[in-house]
Amino acid sequence: MYLWIKAIHIIFMVSWMAVLFYLPRLFVYHAENKDNKEFVKIVKIMEKRLFYAIGIPAFVITLITGLSMIFMNPELFKSGGWLHAKLTLVAVLIAYFFHNEYVRRKFERDECDKSGKFFRIYNEIPTVLLILIVILVIVRPF
Repeated sequence: MYLWIKAIHIIFMVSWMAVLFYLPRLFVYHAENKDNKEFVKIVKIMEKRLFYAIGIPAFVITLITGLSMIFMNPELFKSGGWLHAKLTLVAVLIAYFFHNEYVRRKFERDECDKSGKFFRIYNEIPTVLLILIVILVIVRPF
């Protein structure tokens, strides 16, 4: 059963990460095309659907399966500090995910004043976090 939960965790983590990579990219396009009303209308729909139809379900299933694995194997907490570090980075990733919704709502109300350049940099945050999380899980350096 544990391996099935782990497989589901990985599948939905990949889906969740896809949202975390793509939604800020939509913010880049949105920020750079604010004067194009037709484009803005379409991208607002895309942003909302991406967050709610894919992002929230993928996040919830990733979280539930991740917590399930910890409860099924509490000895992981004794295997070193890597898990604590990973969970800290996951908490940052969760905060980033919900900050994306905050930004999306600002765009929805036409109140976001950040530039496309800002969102190009902002878009790199989940990549850095993913790299660090994968290294911690696979290498378990401490």
